[in-house]
Amino acid sequence: MARGGSAVAVLSFLLGLPLLSVLVAGEDPYRFFTWNVSYGDIYPLGVKQQGILINGQFPGPQIEAVTNDNLVVNVFNKLNEPFLLSWSGLQQRRNSFEDGVAGTTCPIPPGANFTYILQAKDQIGTYFYFPSLAFHKAAGGFGGIRVLSRPRIPVPFPPPAADYTVLIGDWYKTNHTDLRYMLDSGKALGFPDGLLINGRGWNGYTFTVQPGMTYRFRITNVGLATSLNIRFQGHTMKLVEVEGSHTMQTAYSSLDVHLGQSYSVLLTADQPGFDYSIVVSTRFTTKIISTTAVLHYANSAGKAPGPLPGGPTTQIDWSLNQARSIRYYRSSVHFLFLVQIQTRTVTMKDNVT
Repeated sequence: MARGGSAVAVLSFLLGLPLLSVLVAGEDPYRFFTWNVSYGDIYPLGVKQQGILINGQFPGPQIEAVTNDNLVVNVFNKLNEPFLLSWSGLQQRRNSFEDGVAGTTCPIPPGANFTYILQAKDQIGTYFYFPSLAFHKAAGGFGGIRVLSRPRIPVPFPPPAADYTVLIGDWYKTNHTDLRYMLDSGKALGFPDGLLINGRGWNGYTFTVQPGMTYRFRITNVGLATSLNIRFQGHTMKLVEVEGSHTMQTAYSSLDVHLGQSYSVLLTADQPGFDYSIVVSTRFTTKIISTTAVLHYANSAGKAPGPLPGGPTTQIDWSLNQARSIRYYRSSVHFLFLVQIQTRTVTMKDNVT
């Protein structure tokens, strides 16, 4: 009996080792950021303005992460008024107090700091952060968030040659304190003075591509009040992700991007070697304004011939049809996870999206 009991004990121990290995698995990686928020001079539309900079940058630094990474962001407020950052799209699971919205998170007083502790738990995709207090967003303080899939998780398209962030938005030359006073007084914000692409005005930003290669462009509307349309001269965009979900890969000649929305598209540099225009224009406005950036081929012979591509203007049905055309991607590949707990085997089936 003693020998039989010992054998059972040893067998139970061996069968329990897989569970033990799960329990002692290492913690998810940490990424640390130190940000200094300050005022500084910016010239997005060619006119000197007081902007809000993060580590001296406008727009702010890009956050690069991988699924399940812990993000520790220590923010020092060097403004003369309270400051607060919100993390659009990141799911605050059991930590809503980190979301950076007045009422759930205390503002950072002038001269003080606060450390945000976030996690991209089970997330991938394209997001952004922005100031959520005192209309600071009208002066800057925003930036992109890029959450990549873990290497072991398949992605439904080949790795791109490069991954570009494209922050588009309307912009006002008026100081954010004056704009805030207008709104507090019950006045309308008015029509924007211009549009920006990555903090720059007309032809102020350049994306360089190699002929024949495919690139990922992560497009986010970080503006204040205006829906926008984006298109690439002579090229089509293949939509692959919308705010953390892979999509069926539908081709578009242009895309409406509404306030706070983020899209990922693939673009192949399959045209003759020129400099092509990336055009962003307003939607649903009686007056249409636009701006451009440059898609520069490494073998460019100069500016691409032909007019700038036109886009939709006030057509609401056009935008609704675009929204209806987007479908989530569902993989036919499934993973079987076998968890062996002593003498029981539990099979769990999960979709990979």
